[in-house]
Amino acid sequence: MAAREPAETPPRKPVGRILGVDPSLRGTGLGLIDQADTQPRPVHFEVVKCPAGWRRSRCLARIADATRDAIQRHAPEVCVVEGLFYAQNLQTALIMGEARGACLAAVAGAGLDIFELAPRRVKQAIVGYGAAGKHAVARMVQRLLALETLPPDDAADALALALVFAQEQKRLHLAAPRQV
Repeated sequence: MAAREPAETPPRKPVGRILGVDPSLRGTGLGLIDQADTQPRPVHFEVVKCPAGWRRSRCLARIADATRDAIQRHAPEVCVVEGLFYAQNLQTALIMGEARGACLAAVAGAGLDIFELAPRRVKQAIVGYGAAGKHAVARMVQRLLALETLPPDDAADALALALVFAQEQKRLHLAAPRQV
């Protein structure tokens, strides 16, 4: 399937379906919301798990496949990915970058526009505190999306990314997310 060329500027009108991606080698979060109505609603969320015994190459293929599958099944219009963070351990940063690259390649191959948001910015927007823990983010996502159960942490982070992007679409002229 040939990929369409992504737009060079942020979308002008609000998009309905947003894919959030929280990349990690052992637990990549994928979360899709639909905001066609006035209240955003969850469409799909999952954590792509890769056991510790798997080689990195197998994990990266699994992450890319799961991302492509979510795109094909749920047809998001854009993707928002967690921005890079500063890791003190170089090896950890490289591995996280590989997982992020697997996701981005799958999303770009589908022709979606990709935006990134800084982790602290997402936590600030969702919880009100930029250094909030994963559990606090998950609880607020549960509340905002009226989920019956608490979503897994990585899926909650992905849903939070999508929610913040949806909020910020209304005021792109103030602080547009960075396009990747």
